Amino acid sequence: MLCRKTLNASRGRRDSVVTRNWEEVKVPHADSDSLTKVHIETPLHPTEDPLKVKAAILNIFPDAALVESEGMIQAEASSLDHLKELFKRQIIRDTAFHVLRGSIVESGLIFSLNKQAAFVGKANFAPPSPMGAIKVTVDDRDPESVIEFLTDRRSSKERASLTRTED
Repeated sequence: MLCRKTLNASRGRRDSVVTRNWEEVKVPHADSDSLTKVHIETPLHPTEDPLKVKAAILNIFPDAALVESEGMIQAEASSLDHLKELFKRQIIRDTAFHVLRGSIVESGLIFSLNKQAAFVGKANFAPPSPMGAIKVTVDDRDPESVIEFLTDRRSSKERASLTRTED
């Protein structure tokens, strides 16, 4: 088991990040009792260079632990910080907000990113395809908070409560 302490500057507290073969990982944005798992997978076609596909994943999730199996690359990441930074740098936070809101499932978020764009360090949403987009699954009890973290945007629920408070 690998354990390290990280400082969450926005909240001024330390979060432990614990990883052990697909087990729970604490993401800094999460509440202290909320655990988030980030899984990444993509098919590896015979015509693709495995090193380039791995580089594409690492360009979006630099701390991902990669595992290559026959015809598939899977990874586990402990942070969504770089993806958040890409959304900000590419000025696509509004688009990301709407795409991610449409990606909510019962246990979190599931969305796909374009492999070619990821290879050059860009975050670009892609529909799931047989050609193999990068599938990202974020397991979290509160997917709205993950979306807020990634896009720096409040949910409509929170905005409504703020509006009522101001009246």
